[in-house]
Amino acid sequence: MEYTSHDTPDSLCQALGEQLLSKRWMMGTAESCTGGRIAAAMTSLSGSSAYFAGGIISYSNEVKKRLLGVSEESLAQYGAVSRDVVEQMARGAIEALGVDCAVATSGIAGPTGGTPDKPVGTVWIAAALKDQTHSACFHFQGDRHQVMSQATAEALRLLLSLLLD
Repeated sequence: MEYTSHDTPDSLCQALGEQLLSKRWMMGTAESCTGGRIAAAMTSLSGSSAYFAGGIISYSNEVKKRLLGVSEESLAQYGAVSRDVVEQMARGAIEALGVDCAVATSGIAGPTGGTPDKPVGTVWIAAALKDQTHSACFHFQGDRHQVMSQATAEALRLLLSLLLD
């Protein structure tokens, strides 16, 4: 089954929940730029406690390091908005929350904070199982809330596609 950009967060959460239930798996989140929106979307469905364990909103680098095990070296070398950091966040969430899979986001929602290399709308998303991690960089358009909403939907989509593989 393939999911497209036209899928709503509710339909993505429903499909993700069904996959998690069928595997008897629990998921968690590590969110920076989405600020808890992925966790909110997942828990908006009745019965989500059967497959959603919790989330960590790791907005600051200190929380990324302390709670998710992100290395100081990666933050210094690549920055918080990078493949290396977001993959460490996803794997760290699996470890910290004791779950089977996790999704993580780190990006620049705007309207400030962008640079020529990482403009506003740049978001790295990682989805991880215990034995594999997939990540992708997105460049979203729109205001802060639109960037956050688009990142939330893509994070759900990325984890769902990993579970369906």
